[in-house]
Amino acid sequence: MTETLRTVTFTSMDEATDEEIALIMGQAGVILHSHLLDEVLGLLEGLKGDQLGYQVDRYEHSLQTASRAYRDGARADLIVAGVLHDIGERLAPANHSEFAAAVLQPYLDEEAGFVVRHHGLFQGYHYFHKMGRDRNARDQYRDSPYFNATAHFCAEWDQRSFDPGYDSLPLETFMPMIEEVFDRPPNSGF
Repeated sequence: MTETLRTVTFTSMDEATDEEIALIMGQAGVILHSHLLDEVLGLLEGLKGDQLGYQVDRYEHSLQTASRAYRDGARADLIVAGVLHDIGERLAPANHSEFAAAVLQPYLDEEAGFVVRHHGLFQGYHYFHKMGRDRNARDQYRDSPYFNATAHFCAEWDQRSFDPGYDSLPLETFMPMIEEVFDRPPNSGF
C-alpha cells in the first residue's frame, strides 16, 4: 500500500484492491475508535431525566449499578458494564441489552460482554412474574459459564439500583476504567 493513497478508486466493493480494502478498514477503525467513547458517553448522558416512572433517572441508575459493583470489589470490566449496560434504553427500548452489547462487547472481556447482552432477560427474574411472564426465562442460559455472574450482576447491583437515597459515586470515579476498556483493540470485527 502506498503512503499517499487516501481515497480509493473503486465504485463497487468487488472492484477493490487488497490495498484499498486495507486502507478503508484502517481509516475506518481509527476514525470510529476515536469517536466511539464520546458517542457512548453521549448515550449515557442522554439517560439523564429519563425516570420512566422510577424514583431515579436511568443515568443515576447506571451510576448506582456501577457504584455497587465497585464497592463489592468487582473487576473493571464488570464495573464498566454497570455504568454502560443501559446505554441502549433510549434508542432500542425493546432490546436495549442487545444494543448495548453490540457497542460494548468488542471492548469488554467475554464475561462482561455476556452480562451486558443478557442482563435484560436475567433482570426479568426479579419482576417478570408480576407481569404474567416466566421469571425463569433466563434458565435457557443455565449451562453458560457466565450464568452466575449475570444473575449476580442483576440481583446484587442492577435490580437494586433505583434508590433515590443511595450514595452513588460520580462518573469521574469510573472514567479511568472506561478509558482503559475503550483503549483496547476491539476483540471482534467484521
